[in-house]
Amino acid sequence: MKIGCPKEIKPQEFRVGMTPNAAQEAVARGHEVIIETGAGLGSGFDNDAYVAAGARIVDTAEEVFATADMIVKVKEPQAIERKMLRAGQLLFTYLHLAPDPEQTHDLLASGCTAIAYETVTDSNGGLPLLAPMSEVAGRLAPQVGSWTLQKANGGRGVLMGGVPGVGPAKVVVIGGGVVGTHAAQVAAGMGADVTVLDRSLPRLRYLDDVFGGRFKNQYSTAGATAELIQSADMVIGAVLIPGAAAPKLITREQLSTMKPGAVLVDVAIDQGGCFETSKATTHADPIYEVDGIMHYCVANMPGAVARTSTIALGNATMPFMLALADKGWKQACQDDHHLLAGLNVHAGQLTYYAVGKALGIDVVSPAMVVKA
Repeated sequence: MKIGCPKEIKPQEFRVGMTPNAAQEAVARGHEVIIETGAGLGSGFDNDAYVAAGARIVDTAEEVFATADMIVKVKEPQAIERKMLRAGQLLFTYLHLAPDPEQTHDLLASGCTAIAYETVTDSNGGLPLLAPMSEVAGRLAPQVGSWTLQKANGGRGVLMGGVPGVGPAKVVVIGGGVVGTHAAQVAAGMGADVTVLDRSLPRLRYLDDVFGGRFKNQYSTAGATAELIQSADMVIGAVLIPGAAAPKLITREQLSTMKPGAVLVDVAIDQGGCFETSKATTHADPIYEVDGIMHYCVANMPGAVARTSTIALGNATMPFMLALADKGWKQACQDDHHLLAGLNVHAGQLTYYAVGKALGIDVVSPAMVVKA
Protein backbone atom coordinates (compact mmCIF):
# COMPACT_ATOMS: atom_id res chain seq x y z
CA MET A 1 0.00 0.00 0.00
CA LYS A 2 1.09 3.58 -0.63
CA ILE A 3 0.90 5.42 2.70
CA GLY A 4 1.05 9.22 2.60
CA CYS A 5 1.74 11.67 5.40
CA PRO A 6 1.27 15.38 4.64
CA LYS A 7 2.48 18.27 6.77
CA GLU A 8 -0.16 19.48 9.23
CA ILE A 9 -1.56 22.89 8.27
CA LYS A 10 -3.88 23.67 11.18
CA PRO A 11 -2.59 26.83 12.91
CA GLN A 12 0.19 26.15 15.42
CA GLU A 13 0.02 22.38 14.85
CA PHE A 14 3.54 20.97 15.08
CA ARG A 15 2.79 17.26 15.34
CA VAL A 16 3.19 14.82 12.45
CA GLY A 17 1.07 11.77 11.61
CA MET A 18 3.94 9.33 11.16
CA THR A 19 7.29 9.04 12.94
CA PRO A 20 10.40 7.75 11.14
CA ASN A 21 10.12 4.57 13.23
CA ALA A 22 6.57 3.99 11.97
CA ALA A 23 7.73 4.66 8.41
CA GLN A 24 10.51 2.11 8.82
CA GLU A 25 8.07 -0.51 10.10
CA ALA A 26 5.76 0.07 7.11
CA VAL A 27 8.60 -0.06 4.58
CA ALA A 28 9.88 -3.29 6.13
CA ARG A 29 6.47 -4.84 5.40
CA GLY A 30 6.69 -3.91 1.74
CA HIS A 31 4.67 -0.70 1.77
CA GLU A 32 5.66 2.59 0.17
CA VAL A 33 5.73 5.64 2.45
CA ILE A 34 5.43 9.16 1.00
CA ILE A 35 6.19 12.12 3.29
CA GLU A 36 5.69 15.78 2.46
CA THR A 37 8.96 17.67 2.84
CA GLY A 38 9.33 19.23 6.29
CA ALA A 39 6.32 17.36 7.71
CA GLY A 40 8.24 16.23 10.78
CA LEU A 41 10.28 19.34 11.53
CA GLY A 42 7.89 20.63 14.20
CA SER A 43 8.38 17.38 16.10
CA GLY A 44 12.15 17.27 15.61
CA PHE A 45 12.23 14.81 12.68
CA ASP A 46 14.00 16.08 9.55
CA ASN A 47 13.70 14.74 6.01
CA ASP A 48 16.92 12.73 6.40
CA ALA A 49 15.38 10.72 9.25
CA TYR A 50 12.52 9.66 6.98
CA VAL A 51 14.83 8.91 4.05
CA ALA A 52 16.94 6.73 6.34
CA ALA A 53 13.75 4.88 7.27
CA GLY A 54 13.08 4.17 3.59
CA ALA A 55 10.42 6.81 2.94
CA ARG A 56 10.18 8.99 -0.15
CA ILE A 57 10.07 12.76 0.26
CA VAL A 58 7.82 14.82 -2.03
CA ASP A 59 7.51 18.59 -2.35
CA THR A 60 3.80 19.20 -1.86
CA ALA A 61 0.72 17.95 -0.07
CA GLU A 62 -0.95 17.64 -3.47
CA GLU A 63 1.59 14.97 -4.41
CA VAL A 64 0.94 13.08 -1.18
CA PHE A 65 -2.84 13.08 -1.63
CA ALA A 66 -2.63 12.26 -5.34
CA THR A 67 -0.31 9.29 -4.81
CA ALA A 68 -1.31 7.67 -1.53
CA ASP A 69 -3.88 4.94 -0.97
CA MET A 70 -4.01 5.82 2.72
CA ILE A 71 -3.51 9.27 4.26
CA VAL A 72 -2.20 9.29 7.84
CA LYS A 73 -2.53 12.59 9.72
CA VAL A 74 -2.95 14.02 13.19
CA LYS A 75 -5.69 16.65 12.98
CA GLU A 76 -8.88 16.62 10.96
CA PRO A 77 -8.35 17.50 7.29
CA GLN A 78 -8.71 21.21 6.69
CA ALA A 79 -10.97 22.53 3.90
CA ILE A 80 -8.15 22.67 1.33
CA GLU A 81 -7.12 19.11 2.22
CA ARG A 82 -10.65 17.77 2.00
CA LYS A 83 -10.79 18.90 -1.62
CA MET A 84 -7.82 16.62 -2.35
CA LEU A 85 -9.45 13.47 -0.95
CA ARG A 86 -10.91 11.08 -3.50
CA ALA A 87 -13.30 8.13 -3.68
CA GLY A 88 -11.72 4.92 -2.46
CA GLN A 89 -8.97 6.66 -0.52
CA LEU A 90 -8.51 5.80 3.16
CA LEU A 91 -8.09 8.57 5.74
CA PHE A 92 -6.75 7.67 9.19
CA THR A 93 -6.64 10.59 11.64
CA TYR A 94 -8.53 12.45 14.37
CA LEU A 95 -11.85 13.69 12.96
CA HIS A 96 -14.14 14.94 15.78
CA LEU A 97 -17.09 15.16 13.38
CA ALA A 98 -19.99 15.71 15.81
CA PRO A 99 -19.43 19.48 16.22
CA ASP A 100 -18.20 19.96 12.63
CA PRO A 101 -20.96 19.60 10.01
CA GLU A 102 -18.89 21.27 7.29
CA GLN A 103 -16.10 18.71 7.57
CA THR A 104 -18.61 15.87 7.78
CA HIS A 105 -20.39 16.88 4.59
CA ASP A 106 -17.08 17.37 2.76
CA LEU A 107 -15.88 13.89 3.74
CA LEU A 108 -19.18 12.37 2.64
CA ALA A 109 -18.95 14.22 -0.69
CA SER A 110 -15.36 13.05 -1.27
CA GLY A 111 -16.32 9.37 -1.31
CA CYS A 112 -13.36 8.48 0.91
CA THR A 113 -13.29 6.00 3.79
CA ALA A 114 -12.45 7.75 7.07
CA ILE A 115 -11.41 6.02 10.29
CA ALA A 116 -11.26 8.30 13.33
CA TYR A 117 -8.60 7.80 15.98
CA GLU A 118 -10.94 9.06 18.69
CA THR A 119 -13.58 6.34 18.27
CA VAL A 120 -11.33 3.25 17.98
CA THR A 121 -11.94 1.16 21.11
CA ASP A 122 -10.16 -1.52 23.13
CA SER A 123 -11.13 -4.58 25.16
CA ASN A 124 -11.24 -2.56 28.37
CA GLY A 125 -13.82 -0.12 27.03
CA GLY A 126 -11.16 2.55 26.51
CA LEU A 127 -10.15 4.68 23.56
CA PRO A 128 -6.51 3.68 22.92
CA LEU A 129 -5.78 6.22 20.19
CA LEU A 130 -7.32 9.10 22.11
CA ALA A 131 -5.73 8.12 25.44
CA PRO A 132 -2.15 9.31 24.78
CA MET A 133 -3.33 12.75 23.69
CA SER A 134 -5.77 12.84 26.59
CA GLU A 135 -2.85 12.14 28.91
CA VAL A 136 -0.86 14.98 27.36
CA ALA A 137 -3.79 17.42 27.36
CA GLY A 138 -4.68 16.51 30.94
CA ARG A 139 -1.15 17.16 32.15
CA LEU A 140 -0.98 20.41 30.19
CA ALA A 141 -4.31 21.75 31.45
CA PRO A 142 -3.17 22.87 34.94
CA GLN A 143 0.03 24.25 33.40
CA VAL A 144 -1.74 26.45 30.84
CA GLY A 145 -4.47 27.21 33.36
CA SER A 146 -1.95 28.48 35.89
CA TRP A 147 -0.44 30.71 33.19
CA THR A 148 -3.91 32.07 32.35
CA LEU A 149 -4.53 32.61 36.06
CA GLN A 150 -1.67 35.12 36.22
CA LYS A 151 -2.86 38.71 36.55
CA ALA A 152 -0.96 39.87 33.46
CA ASN A 153 -3.04 37.43 31.42
CA GLY A 154 -6.37 38.55 32.87
CA GLY A 155 -6.58 35.99 35.65
CA ARG A 156 -7.13 36.38 39.39
CA GLY A 157 -3.43 36.49 40.14
CA VAL A 158 -3.47 33.35 42.28
CA LEU A 159 -0.45 31.03 42.61
CA MET A 160 -1.39 27.36 42.25
CA GLY A 161 0.44 26.16 45.36
CA GLY A 162 0.15 29.33 47.40
CA VAL A 163 2.97 30.16 49.85
CA PRO A 164 3.29 29.82 53.63
CA GLY A 165 0.46 31.83 55.13
CA VAL A 166 -1.47 32.04 51.84
CA GLY A 167 -3.77 29.24 50.67
CA PRO A 168 -3.43 27.47 47.33
CA ALA A 169 -5.63 27.84 44.27
CA LYS A 170 -8.87 25.88 44.26
CA VAL A 171 -9.17 23.71 41.17
CA VAL A 172 -12.28 21.82 40.07
CA VAL A 173 -11.85 19.07 37.46
CA ILE A 174 -15.10 17.99 35.80
CA GLY A 175 -14.64 14.41 34.61
CA GLY A 176 -12.53 11.70 36.18
CA GLY A 177 -11.42 9.86 33.04
CA VAL A 178 -7.98 9.92 31.46
CA VAL A 179 -7.87 13.71 31.00
CA GLY A 180 -9.31 14.46 34.41
CA THR A 181 -7.08 12.04 36.28
CA HIS A 182 -3.91 13.40 34.73
CA ALA A 183 -5.07 16.99 35.23
CA ALA A 184 -5.82 16.32 38.89
CA GLN A 185 -2.46 14.64 39.44
CA VAL A 186 -0.53 17.59 38.02
CA ALA A 187 -2.68 20.26 39.69
CA ALA A 188 -2.26 18.51 43.05
CA GLY A 189 1.46 18.17 42.36
CA MET A 190 1.59 21.94 41.87
CA GLY A 191 0.13 22.29 45.36
CA ALA A 192 -3.44 23.22 44.42
CA ASP A 193 -6.56 22.23 46.35
CA VAL A 194 -8.18 19.88 43.81
CA THR A 195 -11.65 18.33 43.58
CA VAL A 196 -12.61 15.89 40.81
CA LEU A 197 -16.25 15.47 39.80
CA ASP A 198 -17.51 12.33 38.05
CA ARG A 199 -20.82 10.50 37.61
CA SER A 200 -19.33 7.01 37.95
CA LEU A 201 -19.14 5.71 41.52
CA PRO A 202 -16.72 2.91 40.51
CA ARG A 203 -14.44 5.55 38.98
CA LEU A 204 -14.61 7.70 42.12
CA ARG A 205 -13.74 4.65 44.23
CA TYR A 206 -10.81 3.93 41.93
CA LEU A 207 -9.51 7.49 42.22
CA ASP A 208 -9.87 7.37 45.99
CA ASP A 209 -8.10 4.00 46.24
CA VAL A 210 -5.21 4.92 43.96
CA PHE A 211 -4.63 8.56 44.85
CA GLY A 212 -5.88 8.66 48.42
CA GLY A 213 -5.66 12.15 49.82
CA ARG A 214 -3.75 13.75 46.94
CA PHE A 215 -7.01 15.21 45.71
CA LYS A 216 -10.68 15.06 46.68
CA ASN A 217 -13.52 13.64 44.63
CA GLN A 218 -17.25 14.18 44.58
CA TYR A 219 -20.24 12.76 42.73
CA SER A 220 -21.11 15.04 39.82
CA THR A 221 -24.51 16.70 39.80
CA ALA A 222 -25.62 20.05 38.45
CA GLY A 223 -25.99 21.27 42.03
CA ALA A 224 -22.52 20.11 43.08
CA THR A 225 -20.95 21.74 40.03
CA ALA A 226 -22.80 25.01 40.61
CA GLU A 227 -21.66 25.10 44.24
CA LEU A 228 -18.00 24.24 43.61
CA ILE A 229 -17.44 26.71 40.77
CA GLN A 230 -18.39 29.61 43.05
CA SER A 231 -15.18 29.18 45.04
CA ALA A 232 -12.99 27.84 42.22
CA ASP A 233 -9.99 29.69 40.85
CA MET A 234 -9.78 27.24 37.93
CA VAL A 235 -12.23 24.80 36.36
CA ILE A 236 -10.92 22.14 33.98
CA GLY A 237 -13.52 20.60 31.66
CA ALA A 238 -12.54 16.99 30.99
CA VAL A 239 -15.76 15.26 29.93
CA LEU A 240 -16.09 12.95 26.95
CA ILE A 241 -18.91 11.10 25.23
CA PRO A 242 -17.10 9.04 22.56
CA GLY A 243 -17.67 10.53 19.12
CA ALA A 244 -20.47 12.80 20.32
CA ALA A 245 -20.70 16.49 21.10
CA ALA A 246 -19.64 17.33 24.66
CA PRO A 247 -22.43 18.25 27.10
CA LYS A 248 -22.58 21.88 28.27
CA LEU A 249 -21.91 21.73 32.00
CA ILE A 250 -21.46 25.42 32.86
CA THR A 251 -23.84 28.00 31.40
CA ARG A 252 -23.10 31.63 30.66
CA GLU A 253 -25.48 32.64 33.42
CA GLN A 254 -23.35 30.71 35.92
CA LEU A 255 -20.24 32.74 35.07
CA SER A 256 -21.65 35.57 37.18
CA THR A 257 -21.47 33.29 40.23
CA MET A 258 -17.72 32.71 39.78
CA LYS A 259 -14.85 34.80 41.07
CA PRO A 260 -13.77 37.53 38.64
CA GLY A 261 -10.62 36.40 36.86
CA ALA A 262 -11.27 32.70 37.44
CA VAL A 263 -10.17 30.42 34.61
CA LEU A 264 -12.02 27.85 32.52
CA VAL A 265 -9.81 25.35 30.66
CA ASP A 266 -11.91 23.40 28.15
CA VAL A 267 -10.09 20.22 27.14
CA ALA A 268 -13.31 18.98 25.48
CA ILE A 269 -13.22 21.78 22.88
CA ASP A 270 -12.40 19.30 20.09
CA GLN A 271 -15.88 17.87 20.65
CA GLY A 272 -17.56 21.28 20.82
CA GLY A 273 -16.60 22.20 24.39
CA CYS A 274 -18.25 21.54 27.73
CA PHE A 275 -18.85 25.18 28.70
CA GLU A 276 -21.60 27.20 26.99
CA THR A 277 -19.21 30.09 26.37
CA SER A 278 -16.41 27.98 24.88
CA LYS A 279 -15.11 28.64 21.38
CA ALA A 280 -12.03 27.07 19.82
CA THR A 281 -8.79 29.07 20.00
CA THR A 282 -5.22 28.49 18.85
CA HIS A 283 -1.82 28.51 20.52
CA ALA A 284 -1.19 31.85 18.79
CA ASP A 285 -4.16 33.46 20.59
CA PRO A 286 -5.23 30.98 23.27
CA ILE A 287 -7.33 32.93 25.77
CA TYR A 288 -10.33 35.25 25.83
CA GLU A 289 -12.64 36.74 28.46
CA VAL A 290 -16.40 36.42 28.87
CA ASP A 291 -18.19 38.20 31.73
CA GLY A 292 -14.94 38.53 33.67
CA ILE A 293 -14.02 34.83 33.37
CA MET A 294 -10.92 33.81 31.40
CA HIS A 295 -11.28 30.96 28.90
CA TYR A 296 -8.48 28.74 27.55
CA CYS A 297 -9.93 26.68 24.69
CA VAL A 298 -7.08 25.63 22.40
CA ALA A 299 -8.36 22.85 20.15
CA ASN A 300 -5.00 21.11 19.74
CA MET A 301 -3.41 21.46 23.15
CA PRO A 302 -0.95 18.53 22.69
CA GLY A 303 0.53 20.36 19.68
CA ALA A 304 2.34 22.61 22.16
CA VAL A 305 4.58 19.69 23.14
CA ALA A 306 4.79 18.27 19.66
CA ARG A 307 7.68 15.87 20.06
CA THR A 308 6.28 14.14 23.14
CA SER A 309 2.81 14.07 21.58
CA THR A 310 3.94 12.76 18.20
CA ILE A 311 5.93 9.89 19.68
CA ALA A 312 3.13 8.99 22.11
CA LEU A 313 0.52 9.09 19.35
CA GLY A 314 2.73 7.11 16.97
CA ASN A 315 3.21 4.37 19.55
CA ALA A 316 -0.56 3.96 19.76
CA THR A 317 -1.55 4.33 16.09
CA MET A 318 1.24 2.31 14.46
CA PRO A 319 -0.22 -1.20 15.02
CA PHE A 320 -3.57 -0.10 13.58
CA MET A 321 -1.93 1.72 10.67
CA LEU A 322 0.09 -1.40 9.82
CA ALA A 323 -3.00 -3.61 10.02
CA LEU A 324 -4.86 -1.31 7.62
CA ALA A 325 -1.91 -1.34 5.22
CA ASP A 326 -1.27 -5.09 5.44
CA LYS A 327 -4.86 -6.26 5.12
CA GLY A 328 -6.78 -3.37 3.56
CA TRP A 329 -9.35 -1.51 5.61
CA LYS A 330 -12.24 -3.96 5.14
CA GLN A 331 -10.34 -7.05 6.23
CA ALA A 332 -8.62 -5.19 9.06
CA CYS A 333 -11.99 -4.01 10.38
CA GLN A 334 -13.53 -7.47 9.99
CA ASP A 335 -10.67 -8.93 11.99
CA ASP A 336 -10.80 -6.29 14.73
CA HIS A 337 -14.15 -4.91 15.89
CA HIS A 338 -12.29 -2.30 17.94
CA LEU A 339 -10.86 -0.85 14.73
CA LEU A 340 -14.31 -1.12 13.11
CA ALA A 341 -15.58 1.21 15.85
CA GLY A 342 -13.32 3.86 14.32
CA LEU A 343 -15.12 3.80 10.97
CA ASN A 344 -17.01 7.10 10.66
CA VAL A 345 -17.43 7.60 6.90
CA HIS A 346 -17.44 5.31 3.86
CA ALA A 347 -18.29 6.09 0.24
CA GLY A 348 -20.69 8.92 0.98
CA GLN A 349 -22.30 7.21 3.98
CA LEU A 350 -22.03 8.11 7.65
CA THR A 351 -21.24 5.07 9.80
CA TYR A 352 -21.03 6.41 13.36
CA TYR A 353 -24.28 6.76 15.30
CA ALA A 354 -23.29 9.54 17.71
CA VAL A 355 -22.21 11.79 14.84
CA GLY A 356 -25.43 11.13 12.94
CA LYS A 357 -27.46 11.94 16.03
CA ALA A 358 -25.56 15.19 16.61
CA LEU A 359 -25.85 16.36 13.00
CA GLY A 360 -29.20 14.88 11.98
CA ILE A 361 -27.71 12.64 9.29
CA ASP A 362 -28.86 9.08 8.54
CA VAL A 363 -26.35 6.43 9.60
CA VAL A 364 -25.48 3.07 8.05
CA SER A 365 -24.22 0.26 10.30
CA PRO A 366 -20.43 -0.10 9.95
CA ALA A 367 -20.83 -3.89 10.13
CA MET A 368 -23.08 -3.78 7.06
CA VAL A 369 -20.57 -1.60 5.18
CA VAL A 370 -17.73 -4.03 5.86
CA LYS A 371 -19.80 -6.99 4.63
CA ALA A 372 -20.89 -5.20 1.43
